[in-house]
Amino acid sequence: MRYLLLQILAIVAFAGALCAEKSDYIELAQRGWGYELRSTMLGRDMAIPVHINGRDQAGAALCLVGEKPHPQTLVVLDTFRALLKHSFGHPTPMRYAGPSARDCGTGRTVVLRLYSGYPPNRDLSSDIDWLSELHQLGLPAGRNYVVTSPAMAQTFFGHRGQGTHIVVKQPAHDRPSKLERDFHKSILLEELFQSFTFGMDILLYDKSSGFLSKLQETPVNLQRLPWSSHDFMRALLASNPSGLCAFDVFMMHAVAQSPVDQTIDPGFIEYIDAQYDRLWAQADETLANPRFAALFDEGCANSVRVPR
Repeated sequence: MRYLLLQILAIVAFAGALCAEKSDYIELAQRGWGYELRSTMLGRDMAIPVHINGRDQAGAALCLVGEKPHPQTLVVLDTFRALLKHSFGHPTPMRYAGPSARDCGTGRTVVLRLYSGYPPNRDLSSDIDWLSELHQLGLPAGRNYVVTSPAMAQTFFGHRGQGTHIVVKQPAHDRPSKLERDFHKSILLEELFQSFTFGMDILLYDKSSGFLSKLQETPVNLQRLPWSSHDFMRALLASNPSGLCAFDVFMMHAVAQSPVDQTIDPGFIEYIDAQYDRLWAQADETLANPRFAALFDEGCANSVRVPR
């Protein structure tokens, strides 16, 4: 009887930790999408207009450069592309272009550079020089850029549209361990989700209540750990969800359907507030679809919502 009582208390505590009311999700949407554009790259032409709308990448092609994609990388990419089509209604064409981003072509394209060894700083610099030429970004020619984390994404705005560049470390072995698989899936998925929705990182200093979004992360100091070390992977995995949460799927539907011109406008949050129940009904249906299950974090994808 005592064991059964402990089990019941544990279940209640778990559900309580992951419960969230409408106000919690609205606040998350405000923090993740209601930001001000507060930073810019040094030397950028400030006359170039900036337009932030999570739908801007809908239907854009995904061009893979650098290393050929690892089989696990392909699984994540293909499943995420299917989720994008399900949510936004547009296919995301994908191809491997080879070592150089210059072979990606001139259409609406998101460049994804894959690597497994040392950070490809020289290739990153070459990629950004090409993007600057293509989109007239106004960046200084010949600047050296540095890969500062295992996965990073940047969107640039130019006189000829915008360009998004992603760099992601992928598994180096044919048969990565479970830790390695979880780590590489997590960092790739985070950059894809943020790049295709324009969501911003959300710092969470107390994670005792549980994560509600892939955007949330707890601060962690990893400066002295090699990116390929298991200690680094464990620490980074513990700092945010390993996959998408229920809220993230909800926001994909909101971004796809909102009538606002920019998703950083207050009208976007007003739309979410007004369409809250309808958007959650769509998110619940998507979360129940087994096609996308591999993308979700088991804990926060099953988070409990308190009825309105």
